[in-house]
Amino acid sequence: MSRRVRGSGSFFVADRSLGSGLVFSTFLAANIGAGSIIAASELGYEAGLSAWWYVGSAGIGQIIFAFLVAPRIWRAGKKHGLYTAGDYLELRYGNSVRAIIVSILWLGTLAILAAQLIAMSQILEWVLGTPRWVGATLGGMIMIIYFTAGGLMTTAWVNLVQLIVLIVGFLVAIPIAVGSAGGVEAVLAAAPANSDFMNPLAFAGIIMFVILMPAFVVSPGLVQMGYAAKDEPSLKKGIALQALALLAFAFVPVSAGIIAHSFDPGLTNGAYAVPTMLTLGLPPLLGALGLAAVFSAEVSSADTVLFMLSTSLSKDIYKRYISPDATDEDVLRVARLAAIVGGMGGLVLTLRFDSVLDTITIFYAIMSVSLFVPLLAGLHTRRAGVPEAIAGIAAGVSTLVTVSIAGEAGIVSSTVAKSATGIGILASGIAFVLVLMIRHVLNKLRTG
Repeated sequence: MSRRVRGSGSFFVADRSLGSGLVFSTFLAANIGAGSIIAASELGYEAGLSAWWYVGSAGIGQIIFAFLVAPRIWRAGKKHGLYTAGDYLELRYGNSVRAIIVSILWLGTLAILAAQLIAMSQILEWVLGTPRWVGATLGGMIMIIYFTAGGLMTTAWVNLVQLIVLIVGFLVAIPIAVGSAGGVEAVLAAAPANSDFMNPLAFAGIIMFVILMPAFVVSPGLVQMGYAAKDEPSLKKGIALQALALLAFAFVPVSAGIIAHSFDPGLTNGAYAVPTMLTLGLPPLLGALGLAAVFSAEVSSADTVLFMLSTSLSKDIYKRYISPDATDEDVLRVARLAAIVGGMGGLVLTLRFDSVLDTITIFYAIMSVSLFVPLLAGLHTRRAGVPEAIAGIAAGVSTLVTVSIAGEAGIVSSTVAKSATGIGILASGIAFVLVLMIRHVLNKLRTG
């Protein structure tokens, strides 16, 4: 596929050529990764059915994205030749807003890349006992090599293969694991006696919805992949169908987490729930297929994150601020170099973070409070401008940081601290609207 890359248009947006099938598979593969499998199964092991909301929230967010966000941004991308979410932010608000958002998200994106690499390393650690850096490096090098070769053009087709491996692996694994555990009744009997464990509407699910859903409405990586659709119907159909698939898939990692209790009710780290089920609940050959499915899903999400890093650095930073006169070949070369640098940066961070769940939550929180209000408001009103966007970003990020620190210090309750993302989005929206109203009043006074 890398031989088809004719320039930055191929690398960044696959020449805007993806039909609904490839839109479906590329988005679904991007959305099913370390968070959707390892983190969700960890929550399934610890909290039970309410963990459905970890992936279910992504599916709900993607339905909103399919009909209220993606079509408008695709039209703008087609008309103005946009490649990244940063391109749209500058088109809508100007250079300053683009610079702020890109700077915030580039650092946050490294954290989620680290989470994907941590999850890859856990598979090899479980099977072979290798140190984290070995597994992360092996998985990271695979991802860096094929993404650097062909960008989104390669990623779209590789993700299709990865998705097939994932779906086949779990369709085989779950029924056999349940049978090995003694059937559904035995699995339920092995589950913790906690009254909320089998309650899908437990409070933990509400918290996950508040934290995660907004991120899947405004994700810069998904916005950029949307530009690659060949037309608007293909875009909406592909994204909407994969959103429904996400809602169904949300039961898979939760089931794996619950089933793992039948084989090891005393796991000290719930992140190993899926490897436990696959290695103890399946024959070795099928267990290997299941582990390959998990590894494949993590690689498919990791390449999406690398896509965000490399295209943002080359287009939003290099082309926009460092070398505005750069040729298409220069931008493509920098994008490939940025993929290598970003991948290495993610590898370094795997030594800093311990938990996939915590690492991903950090990224989603930062992305939601900084981007949710400016992007959605910018799509649906022309009255707002740079002051509103900057006020919304500043209020969202500062509120998130303040509430999180207050939670760690015991100043606010743990429930409030866990809701820091939702509170940050609310603060961002209030600041955005207040500045909009103040500017409207001032304009009225000036025109008298």
